[in-house]
Amino acid sequence: MVRMSDLVRGIVRETPPATRPAPAERQPAPERRADRPASAPPPETAVVTPTPRMSLASTNPDAPAEPAEPPPAEATHATSAPPEPRLPEPAESPEPLFDQIQAFIGDARGLLQGGGAFPWGWLQGLVDRAITALTRSADLFWVANNPSAPAGVDYVAFHQARVCVLSLRIGGGIGYDRARLISLGSAGALFDVGLWQIPDAILRRVDTLAGDELALWRSHPKLSADIVRRWGPPDEHIVQTILQHHEREQGQGFPQGLYGPSIDPASKVIALVDTYAALTLPPSSRPRLRPHEAIREIVKTRNDQFPSAIVKALLSEISVFPPGTIVRLNTEETGRVIAVNRNHPLRPKVEILADGKGQRLPAPKLLDLSEAPFLYITGPVGDSGR
Repeated sequence: MVRMSDLVRGIVRETPPATRPAPAERQPAPERRADRPASAPPPETAVVTPTPRMSLASTNPDAPAEPAEPPPAEATHATSAPPEPRLPEPAESPEPLFDQIQAFIGDARGLLQGGGAFPWGWLQGLVDRAITALTRSADLFWVANNPSAPAGVDYVAFHQARVCVLSLRIGGGIGYDRARLISLGSAGALFDVGLWQIPDAILRRVDTLAGDELALWRSHPKLSADIVRRWGPPDEHIVQTILQHHEREQGQGFPQGLYGPSIDPASKVIALVDTYAALTLPPSSRPRLRPHEAIREIVKTRNDQFPSAIVKALLSEISVFPPGTIVRLNTEETGRVIAVNRNHPLRPKVEILADGKGQRLPAPKLLDLSEAPFLYITGPVGDSGR
């Protein structure tokens, strides 16, 4: 939310009117000066007024004298209207910005064969624009969250563009400042470049790999980090983030088998978003999950792989139980989710439709689970309530 600054008010100061000097015969100047104590302030007629600005008329001795320029605003009453507040610029259109990020990442593939200097300034400029867009609106987040890809698109480039944008939103949600977000977004845009050197056939069977093929696929974090290091990143932390993006909290990740405290925090953000993005748009023939289904999968089966704070940040953006979902409570009551509590994503507002015996209520009963600590959702059910 953009906060408008308070309007600037004029400072009101009473300025006594200048006193005209009396005629000499009624008020002899020398005698009056003699009566004034040495400590008294100088007469008001001695106040020096600002010199009027020069104009063409002032160079003509026969021209009438210009009136003196008015005193500064702070010495007068605030009679004029305050300046209008400066409105924030509108958010950048999300679709073209996402397309530019994706196109840049796709073009980076050419550097693997052709060499040349990597345009880090260009990438950081795109990331900076994405940060600004996400600060002003969630539209870019939802464009990246769309689990569909154009026909014939470079999957690796598209996937990295999604992870870049989604990671920026999550990083902002957990308090990253702009410098950390630029580093995070740069790593998110390049964390899988090593996959371009692995056969597409392996990527399409990533869920069923074994033996040498699995070992080759598991080499891609180090391969990606080595490639980006050769490109001379402005921040070495980008390389570390890329190297560790498949490490997991309980040491079940690779390539180093690190445990929670030893894993780079930015890597944990990219790890979660990478998993979520792959569930909603997998590289293989595995069925894709809808966004809230992917979140539910992460919470149910992979909750030991990622820090709870990052999972909660993702939950606050994409609810496990979006509005309209039919759910069952631990009381066996059935209801429909009607609103999500951002601070308590697993405890939405529910409209109870049937009691614990399955009998439909005469009138729905509204229940805010964030205010009912002993009640909770046990899972979604079909529209029939079964």
